[in-house]
Amino acid sequence: MRSRRSWLRRVSVTAVSATALVALAAPADATTSSTSPDSPTAATAAVALAEDVDYDTWQRDCQAVMDQALPYLKQRIADTRPGERQAIVLDIDNTALETDFGFSFPQPANEPVLEVARYAEERGVDLFFVTARPGIIHAPTEWNLDQAGYESSGLYVRGFLDLFRNVAEYKTAQRVAIERKGYTIIANIGNSPTDLSGGHAEKTFKLPDYDGQLS
Repeated sequence: MRSRRSWLRRVSVTAVSATALVALAAPADATTSSTSPDSPTAATAAVALAEDVDYDTWQRDCQAVMDQALPYLKQRIADTRPGERQAIVLDIDNTALETDFGFSFPQPANEPVLEVARYAEERGVDLFFVTARPGIIHAPTEWNLDQAGYESSGLYVRGFLDLFRNVAEYKTAQRVAIERKGYTIIANIGNSPTDLSGGHAEKTFKLPDYDGQLS
């Protein structure tokens, strides 16, 4: 069992897991209003699921998102247009790599994401990594991605001036740069809204960050 940061052993009750979100999103039958999302029963179930989010829960929640991403990618790759160069953009911390659930280096891959990334790579899709990490750690980050099993076609880190720039705007600009290389970004995968806002990707997939508890 990998070590975990103590503050991640019990995430605040507002961080509802993917399982809880599915339960709360299900339409309630008009004749059984006691099980509606606003009822005490539903709220209690959500709290019970949310209060003990740990590594296993995080992995299950990541897998749930990737279980949605993989069928889409299978179809989108099958529909590749003649001459189209497809790309996937990934965040790194708690997306491509397990950052907040261990202290080892190299940091291990987030396995549900790696599985999907490898599927795409094997079918000619290029992987680009866009991170808010500073440029000073570009080399060890690139080496870590390689050791974790990713075949990167490009790693984008923040230069000095980017450190004073809005993260969402910075990441959007990097996706624009990838498009200018002739790529169609068929998917953008991250765990923070700043990873995914700003467009320039056909589809986005958000991994859990539990109300910002994960970096």
